[in-house]
Amino acid sequence: MKSIVTLGPNDGQKLSMAGGNYRIVVSGKQTSGEFAVIEMTVPSGAGANPHAHENIVESFYVLEGEITFQSDAGSYIAQKGALVNIPKGGLVHCFKNKTDVPAKLLCTVMPAGLDDCFLEASDYLTKNIDDSAVTKKATLGAIAEKYGNKLYPENYFES
Repeated sequence: MKSIVTLGPNDGQKLSMAGGNYRIVVSGKQTSGEFAVIEMTVPSGAGANPHAHENIVESFYVLEGEITFQSDAGSYIAQKGALVNIPKGGLVHCFKNKTDVPAKLLCTVMPAGLDDCFLEASDYLTKNIDDSAVTKKATLGAIAEKYGNKLYPENYFES
């Protein structure tokens, strides 16, 4: 039987990801895999490196601050109140906080799954802090692929 899910402002699993602090507001487990909502606090200089996901729609609503999004189509500075939608199809994209103040995003993914990817990656990083950078990169790449994502080099858009 389906039921209404209600969550308070501090509910949801908290984790460290992409140099920031994330909170899974509602997980795929709570929505039968239909979607997940992730609150992302992105400090100055932090953000997600270039990546793509073929079968996930990902949207970002900027709650506070501003974030620079990059894709093959160009760069877009998303300020408070802006929405960025990444459609299905595997478009390579990334984002970074290039300001001096933290930004806060509300990320919705459909279907869910990215939330589980973030949980597994964060868990790995927490438990394996002494792994070499090469090992971490390979392991995070394998975790990303397990959930339908592909990671690209940090300088992907610079060439």
